[in-house]
Amino acid sequence: EVQLVESGGGLVQAGGSLRLSCTASGLIFADHAIGWFRQAPGKEREGVSCISSSDGSTYYADSVKGRFTISRDNAKNTVYLQMNSLKPEDTAVYYCAADYGCLPRVDEYDYWGQGTQVTVSS
Repeated sequence: EVQLVESGGGLVQAGGSLRLSCTASGLIFADHAIGWFRQAPGKEREGVSCISSSDGSTYYADSVKGRFTISRDNAKNTVYLQMNSLKPEDTAVYYCAADYGCLPRVDEYDYWGQGTQVTVSS
């Protein structure tokens, strides 16, 4: 059974930082791209960042470029999302998802975690 477990969410003031982790089991981690998504109340789930399996290429939404950094540690089956200079508009539930590539659409990912809440106060 494939499991993705997110951790590291919490409450932080604007301008602060958090590091999210996504730890996977039940799959060949090194063969999978991992994407981070977020969903704010009343809004659709949106892509935030993704890291490929093959060459570690990274992708970011325009709204987080320069503030968020995605990385992976295949030895630990874990992907990290370092979030700096957080803004109130970053408040959302953050999810990680796995598939064989960084896919353009949310509904294309096969495996999802349960999410972790990030709240940024102004």
